[in-house]
This record gives sequence, C-alpha cells and structure tokens, in this order.
Amino acid sequence: MNVVQPVDRSTTLQIHMTQPTRPTNAQLTLLSVLWELGSATVREVHEALPEANKRGYTTTLKQLQLMAEAGLVGRDESSRSHVYRPIANEEETKGFLIDDLLDKAFGGSAAQLVMGALSKRRSSPAELDQIRDLLARIESEEGA
Repeated sequence: MNVVQPVDRSTTLQIHMTQPTRPTNAQLTLLSVLWELGSATVREVHEALPEANKRGYTTTLKQLQLMAEAGLVGRDESSRSHVYRPIANEEETKGFLIDDLLDKAFGGSAAQLVMGALSKRRSSPAELDQIRDLLARIESEEGA
C-alpha cells in the first residue's frame, strides 16, 4: 500500500527559488502569455496563444496544472474559474535559459551566441540601435 505524504509547499517553493525549474517549450509559451497578461484564467491564456502553439483547451489546462505543481505558476482557486499568475520571474528564467544554451551549445562564448543569433535572424534598425547602446554601456563600464 502506498502512503501519500503531504507536500510542504514552503520547502518546494524554496527549492524552485534556488534551483529554477527549466520550463519545457510548451510551458515557456504559456509563461510568455502570463508574463504579458500578469494573471489570467485558462480560457484567457488559451485564447492569447499564437495559432501555431494552440492545442486543445484541456491541454492548456493540464499544462497550467503541471506548471503550478512545478512552482512555475501560482493558482488562485477562490472563484470557479481558477486564475493563474506567473511565479517564475521572466528575467531570471530567460537568464537561466541563456546560461544553459551558452554553456551547452556555444562553449560559454557570448560572442558566438550573439553572432549566431544576429546572422540567423534579421534585426530591425531599432534592435540594432539597442545592441549598439548595450555594447557602448559595457565598454564604458569596463573602461571605468
């Protein structure tokens, strides 16, 4: 007979804060919607998904439930329609994913990552200006 032990949510949350859960591609898509909306019902998240990423409503619901268990999103169950909100911080999650990609695919070389990204996809003039501004800021910080 299996005995189910109660889960200590505070411990689980602390684990996720110190060692982020790596979201799957599908979860990252849902997180992106929640980062933009702030909080939303399953229906609102499902309707905001890009057409290319839309699956069935129940698939969206199940993914959000799994994400709540993993500590990526929070769920307010006080009303009939549960409202989900992101717990995973957008900048921290993206930073974690970039670090992981940098190490695994580019041998830790930020230059190779940036050059690969810029040669693979066309950047707008505004994006190129932002990149130049960032490079200038980095150079001035290193020179100071």
